[in-house]
Amino acid sequence: MTGTLTGVRVVEMGGQGPAPFCAMLLADMGADVIRVERPTSDPEKTRKLDSFGRGRRSIVVDVKEAAGRDLVRELIATADVLIEGNRPGVMERLGLGPDDCLSTNPGLVYGRMTGWGQNGPLAQVAGHDINYIAVAGALEPIGRSGDAPVPPLALVGDFGGGGMLLAVGICGALVERSASGRGQVVDAACVDGASLLMTVVHHLRSVGRWADDRGTNLFDSGAPFYEVYETRDGGYVSVGAVEPKFYEQLVDVLRLDRDQMFPQFDRSQWQSRKKLLAAAFAERTRDDWCAVMAEAEACFAPVLSPGEAETHPHHRERDAFVDVDGFLEPAPAPRFGRTPSHAHPRPKPGQDTDSILSELGWAKDRISTLRTAGVIG
Repeated sequence: MTGTLTGVRVVEMGGQGPAPFCAMLLADMGADVIRVERPTSDPEKTRKLDSFGRGRRSIVVDVKEAAGRDLVRELIATADVLIEGNRPGVMERLGLGPDDCLSTNPGLVYGRMTGWGQNGPLAQVAGHDINYIAVAGALEPIGRSGDAPVPPLALVGDFGGGGMLLAVGICGALVERSASGRGQVVDAACVDGASLLMTVVHHLRSVGRWADDRGTNLFDSGAPFYEVYETRDGGYVSVGAVEPKFYEQLVDVLRLDRDQMFPQFDRSQWQSRKKLLAAAFAERTRDDWCAVMAEAEACFAPVLSPGEAETHPHHRERDAFVDVDGFLEPAPAPRFGRTPSHAHPRPKPGQDTDSILSELGWAKDRISTLRTAGVIG
């Protein structure tokens, strides 16, 4: 594997959600990611359901066994980065916490991914993305006026505020280590990341430009020029004509009465203008509007389904989706000019166990003994 992180070894404690997403990002950038998997009775099914498993090597170890924990410690001693997504205290009880690992590998970047963080009254509480963004204040503003908040998939907490934030933190710690020679703990929490993604809202509130009434503001479906509209064929289009020059083009292309549509930021007229825009867009199909808007700069785009996005001409020209061992997936991002990232196949659980242990200097008879005892798979 080649990329910006070529030569960096990552040990990932197998799990679900944001931690594997982080490990995938590092693997795409060329890191040698070794996932420590739990024993499984159906490796092929596990591989197929592994959304973020591409680019790894895989070793199956039963960390409930003392010999398994010793093996993982030996592996971590060779790593630059450790990624774990357990509840606070789990790794410490296994003897694999930061103090244990950093004492034998002082240069280790110890990446921790949780929903609530390592401390605080919610640290041990079960939760998922929807709960983290709810407490972060990121769920309540999403939705239309008069309606309930709308969960934005699992993007804001788990992946944008969670796994991606951990990847940024790990890369930052690796840069710092190049100067100090020392590793450190990177504590990434979905609730913290979701809060960070809300920076613009908090700032606008502080200067009196954001109301706490959902669906009444500039970017939350309150403004008629930042909205989704239905077309004649039941499709949808998006409009983001925030700047006056784009809004003027939108009004002109739709052939709306300028006296009714200006001044743009007169909030008292927003709801009536939404009706005018909705009526205009309902006159043609989504594809018709794409053709009409092709030459206009009105910040317009069709609303595509995931399947439609995969085949859109813009994505095709940029190779934005790639085949990874039979699965069509988004290509690695961001794009590097000199050391490009790559999406490599996902492994079957345990397929690299023998080769990884051989790299550690293990003899075949020792590997065979642990396999017979059920410690490795």
